[in-house]
Amino acid sequence: MSRRSMREHIFKIIFSYEFDLEMEVEEHIENYMTTLVVNKKDKEYMSNRVIALMKYQKETMKLIDESAINWSISRMANVDIAILRLAIYEIKYDDDIPMTVAINEAVELAKKYGGENSPKFINGILANVVNESK
Repeated sequence: MSRRSMREHIFKIIFSYEFDLEMEVEEHIENYMTTLVVNKKDKEYMSNRVIALMKYQKETMKLIDESAINWSISRMANVDIAILRLAIYEIKYDDDIPMTVAINEAVELAKKYGGENSPKFINGILANVVNESK
């Protein structure tokens, strides 16, 4: 499975998890994985990513809040928040993913799953995250 496909599944897992918070994240991941035909290595990669994302949830949400000028998280679409959480995790905490790749992939996810203005919105917030890091 390609990295892009795995990233899309990771996005779907973290997005769908928000609708079933009573379930343990590991159980949610396992339930999602039953819908896929995926080898053990890719399954482990995706599972580890989701667990790591959840570990940094407070930090990524804080960065979203700080970088969203004149926007509150409560006004953001859940899809956009999930995309941003994934991208910010990759930018800040994942040394294997180049920053430009993380941003580009987030914009592509926004084009596919977000609203009409999501790609620009996502790109703008991620630009703020990157600029604040310098």
